[in-house]
Amino acid sequence: MRTLLAAGLALAAATAAAAEIALDARRSGYDFARPEIRAMQDDETANPGMLWVLQGESLWARKADAAAKSCQDCHGDAAVSMKGVAARYPAFDPVLARPLDLEQRVNRCRSEHQGAEPLAWESEDLLALTAFVARQSRGVPITVTASPTLRPFLDLGKELFHQREGQLNLSCSQCHDDNWGKRLAGSVIPQGHPTGYPIYRLEWQSLGSLQRRLRNCMTAVRAEPFDYGAPQAVALELYLMERAGGMPMDAPAVRP
Repeated sequence: MRTLLAAGLALAAATAAAAEIALDARRSGYDFARPEIRAMQDDETANPGMLWVLQGESLWARKADAAAKSCQDCHGDAAVSMKGVAARYPAFDPVLARPLDLEQRVNRCRSEHQGAEPLAWESEDLLALTAFVARQSRGVPITVTASPTLRPFLDLGKELFHQREGQLNLSCSQCHDDNWGKRLAGSVIPQGHPTGYPIYRLEWQSLGSLQRRLRNCMTAVRAEPFDYGAPQAVALELYLMERAGGMPMDAPAVRP
């Protein structure tokens, strides 16, 4: 922890004003991973995230007790109906008048159309369903766009991305715009593009959502993390997806 603190303070001291990454210079976390990690992700028989995808496929066809209705009953073949869906989330919900991320969309479908209880954040079933849905968009370019309804939330997300946080007084942009490719506490700093979520992280030995990763980052700079599902967390997700616009989805990704 002392090493991380020292490295963070040095990074904060050395960093100038943040500059956005040029479109032709963008690279996903896959590009920064070691060859053996890339090989693990590429081989579906070796990618641990596929265990959740298979579980999600089973849940997709399972009828909820209350409404006796499954995801499949409404949406049919996920390979067709869900292709490209994860690439455009978070998306604006006109009833709630705010954006929802993919996890929240799954839970809203459960409560509204299946009469089922929402699944807990980071629960095996929620991770499995989102992994299964996201898997259908592998290779599809991210298409989150700045529509008028999303603009205020995108602006908030961008503000949060550039806002210094915590005792280390670091912003997301200082690491992921200004210092990507360098090392912090022995690890390569990626550009922070959310192309592969939910991801299997070797450090976690588990699958995890983008919100879990954001909370990890906030804890690392000694800031108070957002609650799961908080509007600020979704706004930050939204901005990150717009920032990665055009990059192909590669969920479930494997990362160090």
